[in-house]
Amino acid sequence: MKLHVHGVEQGQPIPEKFAFGVFNEQDHMSFGPNRNPELAWEEAPEGTRSFVVMMFDPDVPSVADDVNQEGKTIPADLPRVDFFHWLLVDVPASATRIPEGEDSDGVSPKGKQPGPGPIGTRGVNNYTQFLAGNPDMAGTYAGYDGPCPPWNDSIVHHYHFEVHALDVESLGLSGEFDGNDVREAMAGHVLASARVTGTYTLNPDLR
Repeated sequence: MKLHVHGVEQGQPIPEKFAFGVFNEQDHMSFGPNRNPELAWEEAPEGTRSFVVMMFDPDVPSVADDVNQEGKTIPADLPRVDFFHWLLVDVPASATRIPEGEDSDGVSPKGKQPGPGPIGTRGVNNYTQFLAGNPDMAGTYAGYDGPCPPWNDSIVHHYHFEVHALDVESLGLSGEFDGNDVREAMAGHVLASARVTGTYTLNPDLR
């Protein structure tokens, strides 16, 4: 199976139009256009009954104490965890693309609702947890929300866009399911997968 993420080249920086946060010299970060990129895939195997789309960052600090703190830098050797940015399940087997801006076009304070979206069913991304303490932003974030790594991180973050072809029409997930729920539900049902990885940083020393 082959995946194309329009505007994102393998191993290259992700354009700011797809980012939740963009570099700002005064405040380190400001909101970005936050559009989902167009995904197009082909050569799904025979027997495909649905697709899962996900995008995640495996480079997120496991301890958030120093995230975006003046005068501090997040060390490269700090253990890292997955942060899910996009979860779509039960994408119909007939689908071969998701248009740019279809699932997100701008930052939505307090989030977007999980459940049926323009294409497939939206799961909950990790901005739900990350922004929980911010009274202006706290809410349930579902569907796509793009890169916004800590501006004081000493490493460039990687973002894996993935499409998985499944042998089931539905994973049976509903409500506020997250990335771990999706991985658990699709285990044993993946016929083929494809991935494109882009990079992103808000650290001016790494840009």
